[in-house]
Amino acid sequence: MLVGSALGGFCEQAAAAIARQPPRLDDGTRVQLRCRAAGSGDVVSEIERHARAVLQGGAPADDPSIPVLLSVDGEIYQELLRYRLQQLAPSRDLIPAPADAPALASSPMVFMTTPALAKGLQRSDPYQALARSTDHRQLDPAGPSQLIRFVHTAPTRSNSGLQTLVAMFAEVAGKPPEALTLADVSRHAAGVAAIQRHITRYGSSTDELARAMQRNGPFWASVASVYESSVVGVNSRRSGSEEVLQAVYPAATYASTMRAILPNAPWVSPQEKAAAELLIERLQSPEIQKLAADQGLRPANPAVPASRVVAAYGADPRAVYDSLRAPRPAVVEAMIRTWRDLVKKPSRVALVVDSSGSMSGEKLPSAQRSLQAYLAAIGPRDTVGLFDFDNRLPEPVVIRGGPADAAKGQAFVAGLVADGGTRLHDAVSGARDWLRRSHKPGEILAVVVLTDGRDQGSRLGLDALKAELKRSGFGGDERIGVFTIGYGNPGDFDADVLRQIAESNGGEFTQGNPESILRRMEDLQMAF
Repeated sequence: MLVGSALGGFCEQAAAAIARQPPRLDDGTRVQLRCRAAGSGDVVSEIERHARAVLQGGAPADDPSIPVLLSVDGEIYQELLRYRLQQLAPSRDLIPAPADAPALASSPMVFMTTPALAKGLQRSDPYQALARSTDHRQLDPAGPSQLIRFVHTAPTRSNSGLQTLVAMFAEVAGKPPEALTLADVSRHAAGVAAIQRHITRYGSSTDELARAMQRNGPFWASVASVYESSVVGVNSRRSGSEEVLQAVYPAATYASTMRAILPNAPWVSPQEKAAAELLIERLQSPEIQKLAADQGLRPANPAVPASRVVAAYGADPRAVYDSLRAPRPAVVEAMIRTWRDLVKKPSRVALVVDSSGSMSGEKLPSAQRSLQAYLAAIGPRDTVGLFDFDNRLPEPVVIRGGPADAAKGQAFVAGLVADGGTRLHDAVSGARDWLRRSHKPGEILAVVVLTDGRDQGSRLGLDALKAELKRSGFGGDERIGVFTIGYGNPGDFDADVLRQIAESNGGEFTQGNPESILRRMEDLQMAF
């Protein structure tokens, strides 16, 4: 079962429970559930790719890699999947409408903020109020002075980000989402861009973004658009020194209903369909639905209470709101394009690539493929400075998103040669200095470091580097985040050092090997 990220934890727990007492087909065959979670946009892209291969490319319909059951984290992406597959097979209804797909759980979209700032967001026009304000005291004169810093996930891959974007367009246009037109998207792009100017950064995972806000505090982000379950999750895991964050429920919001989607498609055999129907029945049973409640979700089975949706975890079990509906898929496609090309907050990223001698062998070719994918995904509002470092840090190759600079990026990647030492600390500092010199007002600023080694021969020690980076971090006006990627096998790089560099400056540390580095880079690219 391929599911959106918000349902991933529930699916894994459900699969384990079902394995202990699996259902059986009429012929006695045991039925098992295997889960894989991805962003809802990634779910749509993967199924569209499989459908194209089967329907138009002659790929075998019995390919076992094609998921039989699906779920996305809301109805907008389900309607978008239906729409895209209807373009491939106009005479066939391959994906059921949301009303015909059994519900498994839901989690409404909320604003996550501190209790002191919550009152200012409890209004009929929260997005437009954010657009015309710079400080939370403008939203609530009785509240504390706090610059508005906003986060949400990228709508190109994340359901929560897409629902946030649609809600923005609907509020700015003064229309329900289902009434929005292509002309409305064009007409109101500037109004949505005014909201986006507050963005600290984007992301690929709603829960990870919520955890980053809790870890980094309100000076990093004072308000986030997330699932209610994300608020429950961060509060249930908070340390004693961390403040409880609060969910603010807009008057109209998306319920984010997560449904079991069983395609009526040639890659689903009669036996697989029967097995999937048995699994759906089990997933809706009270004992399995309790697992959804344990994840902070609202179970679809009305007999099972949402046991973690409580005030102690920042949620309101009695919250009342109008449920927003999905726009027409063509309008959604236009919103995504408009966000990428016109509305998204521009970014400037220093991408620092370790090309020392330890990158020889299979490491460098895998890194080059991941860099090519990263550069192919940057949009017209993004600027990247490409740094190749070993025991030297040359001036960067600077490219803008779009076709004009594509050849420059390809030449940089192709020209990487594994040789020399690893002056990691100096490379990070030098990349930060380039951002300081070259940035333009209103850009997201970040250093991204890909390294497989430990620092050798830098002028700056670790403590001096951290102190230097703090001066340009989120406590001041420059707000330069640092993201580190440890590449290779455990022990090749110093994970603790890379984590300290990143997390002390509002960024994140991750690690990958030649098999996983492509996905790590794709996820990170969504942050900017």
